[in-house]
Amino acid sequence: MNCEIPRILIAGTGSGCGKTTVSCAVMKALVDRGLKTAAFKCGPDYIDPMFHTRITGTRSTNLDSFFFDDSTLTWLLAKNGAGMDVSVIEGVMGFYDGLGLVQSKGSSFDVARLTRTPAVLVVDGRGASLSIEAVIAGFLSLEPENTIKGVIINRCSSRVYEAISEDMRNRFGGRVVPLGYMPPMPDVSLESRHLGLVTAAEVEGLSEKLSLLASQAEKTVDLDGLISLAKEAPALRYEPLGLPKHEKVRIAVARDRAFCFYYEDSLDVLRDMGAELVSFSPLEDAALPSAIDGLYLGGGYPELYAERLSANKAMLSSVREAVKGGLPTIAECGGFMYLTEEIEGFPMAGVLPGKCFDNKKLTRFGYVTLTAQQDNMLCRAGETIRGHEFHRWEAENTGSGFTAEKSGGKSWDCVFTGDTLYAGFPHFHFLSNTGFAEGFYGACLTEKKRHDREY
Repeated sequence: MNCEIPRILIAGTGSGCGKTTVSCAVMKALVDRGLKTAAFKCGPDYIDPMFHTRITGTRSTNLDSFFFDDSTLTWLLAKNGAGMDVSVIEGVMGFYDGLGLVQSKGSSFDVARLTRTPAVLVVDGRGASLSIEAVIAGFLSLEPENTIKGVIINRCSSRVYEAISEDMRNRFGGRVVPLGYMPPMPDVSLESRHLGLVTAAEVEGLSEKLSLLASQAEKTVDLDGLISLAKEAPALRYEPLGLPKHEKVRIAVARDRAFCFYYEDSLDVLRDMGAELVSFSPLEDAALPSAIDGLYLGGGYPELYAERLSANKAMLSSVREAVKGGLPTIAECGGFMYLTEEIEGFPMAGVLPGKCFDNKKLTRFGYVTLTAQQDNMLCRAGETIRGHEFHRWEAENTGSGFTAEKSGGKSWDCVFTGDTLYAGFPHFHFLSNTGFAEGFYGACLTEKKRHDREY
């Protein structure tokens, strides 16, 4: 199938160049113009999409060429960009940075090439002038298949931009065009000072900061040029993804400040199969929702709220009894930590052996392929799904139901599994292997029948 999806990909020369600040400024400015704006994020990140959602009022979709095959990735772009005036895809790391040190698989370049999306390169202008064009020339020449069509210079003065933009037009002969700049705005920066540390809901004065960024973008970024470039994107070719339909089940999903890392498109797989997802708060509620057939404890920051989580003994008891009683449960990263004995001295649900502690550094981070070592709720032994880990906290016992392997060959055992359980540090996306969703859904159907429930 073909569909028209006006779209651009805002990429960076590297982490810290300002692509998130520029992306959010552009999205907010487009929304303020009254344009229906869809947001996307390259890679597995949870944080940036939360900022996108605050800006656009709609979900932000992860486009990850490691997680998804080509067909699934293009379908996600078509599905979530349909009917929108413009779709803005924020890149990840540097434009060409992907798996390992010298691979572009999983990179922004990979997504742009696959979806034939015009890319706009964000270049950091601090302390540079003509060297900015040397950087641009290098990015244009590294891979002939690149889709770089425009440049935005971040942290740049009007004087420098005026000179560089004129020279850029002459030097590159229209192959790439200047599309504006953003001046230094330290008071409203959305870079690593916030991202990766706290969520959008926790950034003080976020709405005001976004408004200031959008106002600046309206003045110094060529928004009309960006919109025109987005409309030049060729029709997107995709194949719809079909999922099996089942009778309804009810699945409780933990949602609050402690547990907020979910891929909505992954949860949509369960919804599309027939599930009703019921939100609850391990921080605030006294018990799990009634009449549920499954439980999903996502990632987040339980370590920041460990004292409050531990103090809610009624909820801990409710979760403990349910999971030990056989309620089908997925617990990823922070959700896994919640099921252990304690987090840094604060007692948790105690369903799983061992304690969690701050390892003071990123631990086993990055993309992994998970291979089941035994039959379990989600799959058979030997089956695989792609996922990732990104956490500073460690557990005394991380399980052995799966083996995680990185592209370079390093591997380790992980995850507690059983007929009704997946609990471990790795995150995964059901659209990486929908058979895992069917496994979970089937366990929930069995639980429903065990209680003879009717919805």
